[in-house]
Amino acid sequence: MLFCSAGGFATDVTLLYWNIQNGMWSDQGSNYDNFVEFVKSQDPDICVWCEAETRYRTDTADKIAGCEEAYLPWNWDLLARRYGHQYVLVCGKNDTFPQVVTSKYPIRIVERVNGNGSDITVVHGAGWAEVQIGRKTLNLVTLHTWPQRYAFGATDRKASGAEHGGDRFRAVEMQYICENTILKADPEGQRDWLMMGDFNAVSRVDNYQMNLPQDDPAFLTHDFVRENTPYVDVIERQTPGVLQNTTLSGRRIDFIYASPAMFRKVTGAEVIRTGFARSSRDPRGLGNFCNPSDHYPILLKFKY
Repeated sequence: MLFCSAGGFATDVTLLYWNIQNGMWSDQGSNYDNFVEFVKSQDPDICVWCEAETRYRTDTADKIAGCEEAYLPWNWDLLARRYGHQYVLVCGKNDTFPQVVTSKYPIRIVERVNGNGSDITVVHGAGWAEVQIGRKTLNLVTLHTWPQRYAFGATDRKASGAEHGGDRFRAVEMQYICENTILKADPEGQRDWLMMGDFNAVSRVDNYQMNLPQDDPAFLTHDFVRENTPYVDVIERQTPGVLQNTTLSGRRIDFIYASPAMFRKVTGAEVIRTGFARSSRDPRGLGNFCNPSDHYPILLKFKY
């Protein structure tokens, strides 16, 4: 720990975020032993997992029939204890692609953000949690936006995709999530906030690599965050001008945003693409499955 001149102590805290693809399907046949060893090697204090539910039978593309057969998310408490976390929270859940938070520190749910029940649906759900680190409170927003080219609920998917229906739908999800979390409680970002997840959308700050038209709807989701919230794109600020892809496909669609107050506490951030986290297509050709995931984890370090 580091002594702070303002009084008290600042603790070194590490957060690990990862979309683990279908509840870490790749390692469920090994009792998650490789996954646990990887997490232990990073020694995180807080973990945020996307796609944190078991969806397929081991080594197959056969979907699990019901929740009674799914090990996750119902047994995250048992799994988390294996890498040293005693607190577990299903943060965002609206279907079978939830986000789960595990922690060495106490956590509580503030709000689950699933839509308004009429014209707005947050398909995979989002969540706002509080992590109590000593006497300080960290606001944690988790999300996983709609992944398809077409809009959710579109009757003509081809036409919707051609009209960028998916991009526009994700932007509506993003606006609703922000309006029901940081913009509702702390629009200037004066408190400590982190927002992270699989955004399924690219940011125009990376367009030097993609060369998309400036008015491309692909940018709408992150444009809302950049233009209407106080959030700072942590990875972009840490490595400006260097595209840090977070998927095997080469795109950066996983992000960690921090409020200005929180960003001042950040000491480092990196995308991990080596060792167990190195991504590759499953050799058996089972759908789009990858080993261990089609996404890479992001490690965030800060003083708190």
